[in-house]
Amino acid sequence: MRTPLITRNGYRKLQNELDYLWREERPETTRKVTWAASLGDRSENADYQYNKKRLREIDRRVRYLRKCLENLKVVDYSPQQEGKVFFGAWIEIENDKGKTMTLRIVGYDEIFGRKDYISVDSPMARSLIGKSVDDDITVKTETGIFEWWINRIWYDTEDKV
Repeated sequence: MRTPLITRNGYRKLQNELDYLWREERPETTRKVTWAASLGDRSENADYQYNKKRLREIDRRVRYLRKCLENLKVVDYSPQQEGKVFFGAWIEIENDKGKTMTLRIVGYDEIFGRKDYISVDSPMARSLIGKSVDDDITVKTETGIFEWWINRIWYDTEDKV
């Protein structure tokens, strides 16, 4: 099960997507469907079929976003988080081979399209939560056990209210 948390910025992005789909893209696609339907035979009308399919996709995404936004809990930055890894933190980690990674712990709905965001439910995030700079962490995954240490922790100013 996914933890229903999201950063303030992530919530805004989902809300903006919902607003765009509902107020701009859906009305435009509806106009296209109406126009294409007025041309007659719908069975061989590519404009009608494509836009009708697109309308279903928009409606599906709108339903998902509405339900999602209703159930998500926005987690704002708190000064007490400084120095430790919590939800919304950026973390620079390093392994014994000198490989470094920079990651941010966010909610599931924020990870798509970002290689540097990890879900709060991931094994890496679970290993990092509550840790401090210079702490060692052990991450157990299906592919093995990995050792890392924390070089740096910081929080985005955009999430600071």
